[in-house]
Amino acid sequence: MFCRNQTARATVARGSALEMEIRRGKFRKSVFLDTSQDSDIQKKIDHEIRMRDGACKLLAACSQKDQALEAAKSLQTCSTRIMAYMSELQRMKEAQVMQKVTRRSSDAGPMDDRLPCKGKVAISDLRIPLMWKDTEYFKNKGELHRCAVFCLLQLGGEIFDTDMVIVDRTLTDICFDNTIVFNEASPGFEMRVELYSCCSEDDYSAGSTPRKLASKLSSSLGRSAGKKFRAAMEPGPCSPVSNGGATPLLLPVPSVPGPKYHLLAHTTMSLSHVQDSFRTHDLTISGNEECSYWLPLYGSMCCRLAAQPRCMTQQMMSGCLKVKQLGGDPQSWTKVYAVLKGTSLFCYHRQEDVEANVEPAFTIAINKETRIRASEKDPQSKVQNICISNQYGGEEVTHTLTTDSREDTHRWMEAFWQHFYDMSQWKQCCDDLMKIELPSPRKPAPLTPKQGSLYHEMAPLATPSSEGLLLQDNAVSAEIRALLSSYYNDSY
Repeated sequence: MFCRNQTARATVARGSALEMEIRRGKFRKSVFLDTSQDSDIQKKIDHEIRMRDGACKLLAACSQKDQALEAAKSLQTCSTRIMAYMSELQRMKEAQVMQKVTRRSSDAGPMDDRLPCKGKVAISDLRIPLMWKDTEYFKNKGELHRCAVFCLLQLGGEIFDTDMVIVDRTLTDICFDNTIVFNEASPGFEMRVELYSCCSEDDYSAGSTPRKLASKLSSSLGRSAGKKFRAAMEPGPCSPVSNGGATPLLLPVPSVPGPKYHLLAHTTMSLSHVQDSFRTHDLTISGNEECSYWLPLYGSMCCRLAAQPRCMTQQMMSGCLKVKQLGGDPQSWTKVYAVLKGTSLFCYHRQEDVEANVEPAFTIAINKETRIRASEKDPQSKVQNICISNQYGGEEVTHTLTTDSREDTHRWMEAFWQHFYDMSQWKQCCDDLMKIELPSPRKPAPLTPKQGSLYHEMAPLATPSSEGLLLQDNAVSAEIRALLSSYYNDSY
């Protein structure tokens, strides 16, 4: 009997240990198992890797300076997106682990799961002033220094690039006409703006030299001079300059001859910089006058940074209500269809009026100064009323709302508290609705002999023996054409 009980205890113990291992295995699997969101990010990474490979092949085959600069820009943009997506994927994995650990912690207290709404953040009218010397700008003396520049803008996992601009001493400002909109910004956002520059002459002349020719020239110059020449011909890593200068891990970076872009200046903007006007922001400048990609910057950047929280543009709550104004007949209730949006509670006679864009019968202000409370239960209906108080010209005006059930009252109260929370987080963005002019969708360029994009400049020549400005048909494969076609047609 004793042996049987001991065996049973051992079986239970072994079973408990095995059960714990199974649970641990399930936990590990649940932590590292890709969710749908993880899968979407992984698809984006795969897409950008293919685009980067295509840009590398194109850069090696380019015969025109403008083509090479655009290809190098595409390579820089793809590499930056890959880095951002990998960081976002890592952050999501860490958040999953922390969430699992928190749920299993016995001493974890209650967590406030209220989150502010997201919104749109748009940057436009980007201007970067230049500070040329008097002899360069006014007297047009000295060597004409020309650089190709563009901006990369990152907010969370979204990265956009501006058009490339050729800059020399004839320009007083670097102007980017792009309007860039980030659609999934939270009130704690940090937008990083990076200005990249490339000397359009020096970098390209070195990068465009064929490898075989560079090798022959270096060998004929002798060991010492040849080593220096070969080092000049060999490109460095094509990876973007990361925040903090750390080398990215697990990201094989191609080495391709051609022009190289360098980080010239950068800045970070947050919610405190948002204002519905044109403002100046400080820039942190990298490099110095000895760098080939150097441009004389003032150290400032001008732009318009606007934001539209969803609580200001979308319906946060809607439904049927009965409204009574203070001082009126106690039995006089007006039945309305109410919509909570922005800084108002819009009250319509019918729900159809909302869809028909009919003016509301009246509105009740809902802003940071509004006070809302739940009144005592009505002895007849046993439903709590909602009292909304506002100051109009020094006088307090209160509207009393009621619903058909306790559940509806609770939903409306929760919607109001969430609305106030959103306003408190987005701050000045909820005072008035800021205007954002959405950029027009990118249209494919017409098929003419000369186009602005690299893809359309790769059309094969009529005769195989022709040599000119366009790329030969055998220089770029059909795969690269397809990749670049999708790149220029995609909207990020």
